[in-house]
Amino acid sequence: MMLPLKITEPVRGSCSLSLVLLLVCLLHHNPAFAFSLKNCTILNPENVNDVIVTCEYRDLAAFPNDIPKNATSLDLSSNNLRAITGRDLRCLSKLQAMAIKHNVISQIDDGAFADLGELTYLDMEDNNLRGLSDDTFHGLSKLISLSLVMNFISHISPMAFQPLLSIQTILLGDNLLHHVADFASVFKLPTLNHLLLENNKFTSFESDELPFDTSNLSSLMLAMNALSKFSLQKDVFPRLWSLDLSDVSSDVEWDVADKSFLRGVTSLTLGGTRISFDSYRAMLQTTGSLQTLSLANMRQWIEKGLIDAACQIPSLRTLEVKFSNLENVDDNLLRRCSQLTDLSLFANNLPVVSCEHSLRSMTQLRSLRLSSNQISEVPLAIRGASTLEVLDLSDNLIRELECDAFVHLTRLTELNLNGNHISNLQGCVFQTLSHLEVLNIEQNTIFTFDNTFKANLQSLKYLKMHNNALLQLKQGDFRNLSSLRLLDLESETSFKIDHGAFEGLDSLQTLSVSIRVYDKEVFRGLPQIVNLTLHLSFKVNQQNSQQNDEPPFSHLSHLKRLTIKVYDQYRSIPTPDQLKGLRALESLVTEGFFRKSLHPDTFKYTPLLKHLQVINSDLSHLTPELFWPIPNLQTLDLTNNKIRSLDFLVTANLHALSLLTLSENGLSVISQTVFQSLPALTYLDLTDNPLTCECSNSGFNQWVQSNNQTQVVNGHQYTCAFPVSQQGQMFLDFDVQSCWVDASFVCFISSSCLVVLTLLASFIYHFLRWQLAYAYYLFLAFLYDKKRRRRGKPLQYDAFVSYNVHDEAWVCEEMLPVLEGQQGWRLCLHHRDFQPGKPIVDNITDAIYGSRRTICVISQHYLQSEWCSREIQMASFRLFDEQEDVLILLFLEDIPAMQLSPYYRMRSVVKRRTYLSWPQAGRHPGIFWENVRRALKTCDAPAENMHPLAGYNQE
Repeated sequence: MMLPLKITEPVRGSCSLSLVLLLVCLLHHNPAFAFSLKNCTILNPENVNDVIVTCEYRDLAAFPNDIPKNATSLDLSSNNLRAITGRDLRCLSKLQAMAIKHNVISQIDDGAFADLGELTYLDMEDNNLRGLSDDTFHGLSKLISLSLVMNFISHISPMAFQPLLSIQTILLGDNLLHHVADFASVFKLPTLNHLLLENNKFTSFESDELPFDTSNLSSLMLAMNALSKFSLQKDVFPRLWSLDLSDVSSDVEWDVADKSFLRGVTSLTLGGTRISFDSYRAMLQTTGSLQTLSLANMRQWIEKGLIDAACQIPSLRTLEVKFSNLENVDDNLLRRCSQLTDLSLFANNLPVVSCEHSLRSMTQLRSLRLSSNQISEVPLAIRGASTLEVLDLSDNLIRELECDAFVHLTRLTELNLNGNHISNLQGCVFQTLSHLEVLNIEQNTIFTFDNTFKANLQSLKYLKMHNNALLQLKQGDFRNLSSLRLLDLESETSFKIDHGAFEGLDSLQTLSVSIRVYDKEVFRGLPQIVNLTLHLSFKVNQQNSQQNDEPPFSHLSHLKRLTIKVYDQYRSIPTPDQLKGLRALESLVTEGFFRKSLHPDTFKYTPLLKHLQVINSDLSHLTPELFWPIPNLQTLDLTNNKIRSLDFLVTANLHALSLLTLSENGLSVISQTVFQSLPALTYLDLTDNPLTCECSNSGFNQWVQSNNQTQVVNGHQYTCAFPVSQQGQMFLDFDVQSCWVDASFVCFISSSCLVVLTLLASFIYHFLRWQLAYAYYLFLAFLYDKKRRRRGKPLQYDAFVSYNVHDEAWVCEEMLPVLEGQQGWRLCLHHRDFQPGKPIVDNITDAIYGSRRTICVISQHYLQSEWCSREIQMASFRLFDEQEDVLILLFLEDIPAMQLSPYYRMRSVVKRRTYLSWPQAGRHPGIFWENVRRALKTCDAPAENMHPLAGYNQE
């Protein structure tokens, strides 16, 4: 039972760990669904499955935490990264290529690359790494290429490269490695093909120091080391085919015990004069299968016969001699090199090549490269190289081509004359080059053609004449070039093109030309043209004649890509049918061509347009109708214009648009609703727009940070242009919380509340108006009572008599004689005892709280009096506040209960207690006044029983 436990527990632990890591990846913020990256940009790839992220030149000191988890390529070059921690690259399981070069990384945590199981390319060039541990590359089982060039690596753990099960190339150049034996394990990697160790501190390379018998290495570079010894005493590199020992800074003791040890080396690179001639000769003698030899900075040993020694190797086919400052190449130099197929004499400052006999003897020579020398005319010597297929004479000083310059080179397929000073091409120059396919005469001073291409050039496919001094193209200049596919006539200055100048170019697919005026007839004879680039750089009248002619591109029915760039002072007003005839057009790039505005019918004739770029054109207003004819548009670039509003996008019907660039415009306020009309938009660039950091942009601000489809390129670097107080602040940092109030919601709530209040007020007024009125007055009484009453003072009166002035006669004639005269009570009457000049409310309060009882003489007039109402309110409040019967109600008239409704508290008292009624006294007033005396004398109300002179509530 224990054995299964020992087996299953680690498995469970492993599964648990895997589940935890999986949950971390899933729950971790996933910027793949929030495209407003703070420090990086997701490029728009051609393959939809690629997620290419670049974070170059962002001054980053740490890895960004918003790298999309589905990234397939990541570039963090040229920053200030100092370390790679175990958290930095977590969950990037789909990453296939990563560049972290040009940083200051000095530390890599063990297992930092553990999640990068799909990584195949890793570049950490130019950092501060000093060593590699056993677990530095843990997890990189699919890595194919690793670059650690330009670090300070001096120590490599023996097991450092063991996790690299698929590695093919390791670049360790420009480090501080001293002994090959210290990292010998790298040679034993079964898949490793290429190892670059140039510019380290190696002083020797000896097989005896390598603790293995054989390696699969095929390419080894030891250039720029201070090797004093190279020794092979056993066959450790049976598959090695390329060896670079150039620029070694000391003489090398070459000790190869058996020539068969380097039997597979077919490519050898040597250079520098620090190595002795004998050492070089020894190297050549042990590489008997050599096919390609490159020599640099070797003039001294070349003059001593090194080339002669090399050409004695029967298998040698390619010889490259560069940077050796040769004065001349004569027959003696190449007399033993008859077997060569490729000869390159690049950058030797050669003024003369006089090896005619040698070249004639090279019956297998196919390629001759004499570029970057001082040759002033086509060497006569090449006339003997009749087998040549490629001739490179670029970057020399040739001014003129004679008719017999290439007369014997009948097999030539590629001729490069780029970067010379040729001003004229005679028709006889190429008359024998019937197999020529590529002709490069860029960067010369050719200003005219003299029947140049009427020669036998029926095989020519690529004619490159970029940046010459052409003045005019005449009709028929290219008539015989029926196989030509590419023609580059772009120049810094424009030139005139006659009608029919391109006739005969039946196979031409790509044309680039600088032109002054163009019309329909200029492009006649181009039935297969697919790519057309026009450079317009000549000032013409705005009302030029082409506006009255037929549309200029009406012949180009197969054109798919059109580029028009305007330079200098060129001015032209494109007509609405400017693009008529371009039914197959898919891409249109214009720079400075459409000025100020675009006619709504501009794209009516290009229904298949997918890519549109209109930049540097001062456009300020666009209409949605402009885009209706091109519903398949996928990319739109309007960089460097004067657009201030994006309203045109709302109804433009651009449902397929995925990339929108609007940088360098005048956009200050942007509504996020604009982008709701672009359902396929995934890439938006609004760099360098004067954005305002106010509530008008709060919606766009939140959309940038929260939308899960559209990447706003460099959104976190956008700055505020307005208001002045926030200039220079980050656009995404301005406070939008104060803008969260929804005006429409506020209006809804306000209007709803107003309706409810109106209904409630109507209901209350209709059903409860009297109760509210009474409550209002009672509240006032409460306020007066709290403010004015003085407890603890001696009572001045037995009773305060509250009555209306209309009842004053009854009070004086009936009440006072009995209560004061006969019974001896001291009464307070307002007309007699109120203090003159004192506020009436204060007098009423003092009278009520200065008396033991309050007698309310109630009549119809009493109920209608405002002051009487306040008196009974205050007395009623005292009644309930002190819980004593201080209120005596004396009714002079029979009053219906409904009339008491406004005085709710008084009515409540009447309902619950006995009250005194003068009308019921009738002919027995004595009993009435006796009851009053009893009410004034006792603390309790009169007994609630039936009395001839006392009324009670019947309800």
